[in-house]
Amino acid sequence: MTDNLQAVFGRDDLLPLWIADMYFETPAPIRQAIEKRLEHQIYGYSIAPDSYWWAIRDWELQLHGWSIEREQLTFIPGIVRGIAFVLECFTKPGDKVVVQPPVYMPFLNLPRANGRKIVYNPLVFDEKKGTYRMDLENLEAVCLAESPKVLILSNPHNPAGIVWPEADLAGLADICKRFGVLVISDEIHADMTLGAHKHHPFPTVSADAAANSITFAAPSKTFNMAGIVSSFCVVPDPAIRKKFFGYLQANELNGTMFLSTVATEAAYKHCGAWRQQMLAYVKENVDFVCKWLPERIPGIRPVRPQASFLVWLDCRGLGLDHDRLIDLFVNRAQLALNDGEAFGPGGEGHMRMNVGAPRAMLAEAIDRLETAVQTLK
Repeated sequence: MTDNLQAVFGRDDLLPLWIADMYFETPAPIRQAIEKRLEHQIYGYSIAPDSYWWAIRDWELQLHGWSIEREQLTFIPGIVRGIAFVLECFTKPGDKVVVQPPVYMPFLNLPRANGRKIVYNPLVFDEKKGTYRMDLENLEAVCLAESPKVLILSNPHNPAGIVWPEADLAGLADICKRFGVLVISDEIHADMTLGAHKHHPFPTVSADAAANSITFAAPSKTFNMAGIVSSFCVVPDPAIRKKFFGYLQANELNGTMFLSTVATEAAYKHCGAWRQQMLAYVKENVDFVCKWLPERIPGIRPVRPQASFLVWLDCRGLGLDHDRLIDLFVNRAQLALNDGEAFGPGGEGHMRMNVGAPRAMLAEAIDRLETAVQTLK
């Protein structure tokens, strides 16, 4: 962590609240399952057991009401890699990809790095609701004018933690199907909804959504095991599935890893109670930050997340340009948060804060930031 801080922020004495890993121990059943498997002192090739696939299917059905057929499902070596595979399989250099900023940085970086062109459909901030909404009217205009091949959806949204309404997802699916725009739905935070909010897996919202999408999910964020590659992919449509799974198979990209299957099974079969306790604590952390941060520093307005352990901070009320805002957080407050500009248009003047941490760390962060802001006067 210290080396990472030095490389990214230029100093190693910061309180790190940036990388999207929680500070909580990975649940004991996962650790115990891995330890037991490692007692077998041959770490050779392995084939995923049927119980692995059933664990995923049972979890999605019980938690989200999503019925997945076995043939629709495959392992994927990381969601960001999976998105890159889709771009390689379904687009060519010069093709256009729709993203809805501000949004998770790889959604912007991957297409550019692979020679694709980014087309923006910016989110709109709803002052009344205190969160963002998708601009479906503009999306239709973008699709008509730009003829994009793919749209990358963050569902739930990162960094603002939005649980998209089912009707909005269905509206997006209708537009994309009519204009031949394949939807990639990144649902890595799907199991981390807070309070009464309910996640809607994209393929479940309409027939158009199921017929025109590739969905990625994983237990990694929920159970704090991002270092174990544990992602999976669901493709309901037979034609899209044949093309994409064929591409993965031809390039040997979807072979499971034995610790991935062991950890996923343990998470989905034995860690449901841990998940509930974690979400209750994270929600209290969100409440803590959303109450005390704006009260003590009126120039910062948190966007209350409906899912995940990330809080998007609107710092524009401080009246600082980008360089002074970064100086405030890094050099004056000695905090490591994500720079909002990295999330694309609309991220200017914002920071992303990881609240998946002991509450004492968050209290310390607010204390530091309040003191730092006072030095600006």
